[in-house]
Amino acid sequence: MMAKIMIVDDDPDVIEGCRLVLERAGHEVASALSREEGRPAIETFQPDLLILDVVMAQPDDGFAMAQQLRRHGFEKPILMLSSINKVTGYKYGKNEPMAPVDAFEEKPIRPERLLEQVNLLLGTKED
Repeated sequence: MMAKIMIVDDDPDVIEGCRLVLERAGHEVASALSREEGRPAIETFQPDLLILDVVMAQPDDGFAMAQQLRRHGFEKPILMLSSINKVTGYKYGKNEPMAPVDAFEEKPIRPERLLEQVNLLLGTKED
């Protein structure tokens, strides 16, 4: 199943790695390097799935962006991809008010795990 996937992450290497894996699987991929760049890009690209980093210019950019998107009616699945749990020692997960996302994965993510999560999220928004 081909889907439009948007990656918002301030690390070009993460974007490129995810892009290679996702495009090889047949998906169309767009990206943005910041929360500010991501908002208009999401509206233009209309992704079926959003992959979002937490820490960008601000330590909570991903959380703030997910909250803002949900408040404005974005209902597509969001996969939070971050190393924040390692960095902070906190354990963030999905369905928390702070992180209104459908799945939460640690960086670095193995290519097969990324595809597994993407396929799961695109197939159903349920667990």
